[in-house]
Amino acid sequence: MTEHPTVRFPYFFVTVPAPCPYLPGRMERKVFTRLNGDDPVGLNDALTHAGFRRSQGIAYKPACDGCQACVSVRVPVEAFRFSRGAKRIRARNADLHYDEAPPIATEEQFDLLRRYLEVRHPGGGMVEMDALDFAAMIEDSPIDTHVSEYRDETGRLQAACLIDRLADGLSLVYSFFDPDDATRSLGTNVVLSQIERARALGLPYVYLGYWIDGCRKMVYKARYQPLEGLGPEGWKPLQIRPAGEI
Repeated sequence: MTEHPTVRFPYFFVTVPAPCPYLPGRMERKVFTRLNGDDPVGLNDALTHAGFRRSQGIAYKPACDGCQACVSVRVPVEAFRFSRGAKRIRARNADLHYDEAPPIATEEQFDLLRRYLEVRHPGGGMVEMDALDFAAMIEDSPIDTHVSEYRDETGRLQAACLIDRLADGLSLVYSFFDPDDATRSLGTNVVLSQIERARALGLPYVYLGYWIDGCRKMVYKARYQPLEGLGPEGWKPLQIRPAGEI
């Protein structure tokens, strides 16, 4: 009698409706699953291609009634061209030292995150995050994850980004930076540097999470053109008008 290997499909769950943090007056729900089993890396890759995002050991995707505003987006790195503005931002940050740190939370990272949230996202849900929550965000990952750190000449941490390495790209899970430095465009520099990094590694995509039409917090993602969005027919060029240029 021939024995066939057991294929384990993930169990999916749906959250109860809650107020949408991005579009006022709407309710959100998420479908999610745990990244466990024999191949969490392969599972995360497959779910990312299907529009899911990772948070610790969970992959989730919006599943809101009557709303499809959240569009998973990625930058095709070979097609991306650095504008004059993008080159100026990279030049302004050329003095920063770049390092890929292991996914181990540090007090320095947490202090930078706290300042970033208090200035850039006051009243947001993450403002209540404590040191244990932050450690879980950084360290609880069943896949290849690292923290990209950007330091000035004095060694001071200016920006950081939690990044997942996928089979076909880099997924920028969450970035934060010095909110008081308005001259460097640190958030933009993080994305641009990761596009360069993916290109150097021969990885075709940088995943940026969700772009949400009508959400001011997400409008910046439209500036990284060309941009691909996930729709009913798969990943296609996203025809949206950028809100300004880099």
